[in-house]
Amino acid sequence: MPALPEPRFQAQPPLPPAQFLTLRSEDGRVALTNDALEINYERFGWRELAGVDVQPVRWLLGVLLGGFVLCGFLLGYLQFWLRTMPAALGLSVGALLLAWGVRGTNRWRLHRPGQEPRHFAFSGPARSWQQLAQEANYRIRQRHHEAATEAAYWLAGAAAPEAPAPEPPLPT
Repeated sequence: MPALPEPRFQAQPPLPPAQFLTLRSEDGRVALTNDALEINYERFGWRELAGVDVQPVRWLLGVLLGGFVLCGFLLGYLQFWLRTMPAALGLSVGALLLAWGVRGTNRWRLHRPGQEPRHFAFSGPARSWQQLAQEANYRIRQRHHEAATEAAYWLAGAAAPEAPAPEPPLPT
C-alpha cells in the first residue's frame, strides 16, 4: 500500500483589498480616499503612515494676552486711572483676545515610520476631526494587515520545499 503524502501547511491566497468610500471633512481640506489620505491636496499613502492623532490646542498667547488686557483695563477703570471710553475699548479688546485664544485649533499629527511627524492645524469642532482620524487609523491598520497577509503568502510559497516529482511507474 503506498504511503500517504505527509500533510503540510498550505497558505491561502490573500483576499482582495477592501474598498473604502471617500470621506471628506466639512471644509473639504481633508479627504480619506481608497488609496490615500489627502490633506490640503497633499497625498499620503496608507502604507506610508503609521498613525494619525488629533489634539485640540488652545492658543495660550491669546488667552494670556486677553486675560491680562482685560484685567489691566478693568483694574485701571476701577481705580479711576481710566475714563469710561478708553476702559470700554480696552475691555472689548481684551475680551476679543480671550475669545480668540479660547477658540483654539485642532492639531493633526501624521506619524510616518523613520520620519518626523507632520503637523496640520484645522479649525472647527474637535469631535468631527477625531472621527475622521479614527477612520484614517482604521484604514491604515487595514492596509498594513493586507500587505502583511500578502507578504506572508508569497514568503510561504517561496520557502515551501518543492514536492518531489512522482516516480515513474515500474515496467511490468
